[in-house]
Amino acid sequence: MTIDRIADRVRAAERLNAADALDLYRRAPTALLGQLADIVRARKHPDPVVTYIIDRNVNYTNVCVAKCNFCAFYRPVGSPEGYVLGFDELFRKIDETIAVGGVQLLLQGGHNPDLPLTWYEDLFRAIKERYPSFKLHALSPPEVIHLSRLSQLPVPAVIDRLIAAGLDSIPGGGAEILVDRVRALLHCDGKATANEWLGVMRDAHRAGLRTTATMMYGTVETDEERLEHLLRLRALQDETGGFTAFITWSYQPDHTELAGHEATGIEYLRTLAVARIVLDNFDNVQASWVTQGGKVGQLSLAYGANDMGSVMIEENVVRAAGASYCMDEVEIVRNIEDAGFLAKRRDMQYRILGDPMFREREVPRMLELATARADGDHSTPAELRLYPARSGAGKKMRAGEILPS
Repeated sequence: MTIDRIADRVRAAERLNAADALDLYRRAPTALLGQLADIVRARKHPDPVVTYIIDRNVNYTNVCVAKCNFCAFYRPVGSPEGYVLGFDELFRKIDETIAVGGVQLLLQGGHNPDLPLTWYEDLFRAIKERYPSFKLHALSPPEVIHLSRLSQLPVPAVIDRLIAAGLDSIPGGGAEILVDRVRALLHCDGKATANEWLGVMRDAHRAGLRTTATMMYGTVETDEERLEHLLRLRALQDETGGFTAFITWSYQPDHTELAGHEATGIEYLRTLAVARIVLDNFDNVQASWVTQGGKVGQLSLAYGANDMGSVMIEENVVRAAGASYCMDEVEIVRNIEDAGFLAKRRDMQYRILGDPMFREREVPRMLELATARADGDHSTPAELRLYPARSGAGKKMRAGEILPS
């Protein structure tokens, strides 16, 4: 089929199959992809509104046994650079988030064998006791699978326990590319196969949780595998309707075992546009300014994105791989409005909360993203001794043989 005929199908709101989507991705001019994606965006969002959320992206531990070769963030068990944030540290981060109008904590971390399910339950309950209306958007599917293996409980039981403790929604991290050939090459199939990742999301949706979906491209996958990823997400959304949004970003190669090169901004815009076209049952698509920078993030609004994602406040994973873009609420709103849209705050379920917070009250400017901890802080939270460890290093530390440095 010619590109013009495929484009006409998009304009007519017809669903594309894998072959047509692949043709469009490979052969359509970039400007045409943007036009088509913008048609889909405007069809779903006829009002000229672009949303964003004020939340904080906190990585509660960098200790991880998964050892994905594209990750510059993780540290092995026993590493002197490994950390676990204490409850009081997390409370302070929440206080700082609320001070700038934040409504949610995005909480993700490594697969730490020394943090049992009860640690998460106690943390979630403690947060909800102090901050009853504050939302917990927490634990990607591989983390849920990790907790299922540690606790020897099925995934639905783990999800039920986390909901009872205060979990509000699940982020879409750990998807990478949902093709097992790719996952094996990235050494991430051990943390979750494609079916396992999708299975957690299916179980979460059945339990009443809303979730997001992601794609990290630009490692070892083919064009066909990128499209397979999108089609598998579309199929699950047909089944459950539980995804609120899709986010894609390019692999960040610096300081990683895999190394390589980052995809270009043009490739990002083409990938974003095709995702907007293919994912016809997703209401929302986010711009990834965190990996692309503010200006490409702004340009994303002409390539299918209707949301600028999160103010974030803090970021550790992408920063470890060399990207350190920062935009506070003022900058995000400026980029949205300069692109010709109205900026509105939202929550995770895309309910509009209001106009920009800084126009309602004074909010301190944020000129760089915070980190999990200050450099050189290797302290160990006192409450960790209340929970049984599984690793040898963890057992020694909690027995007092290794003292916090």
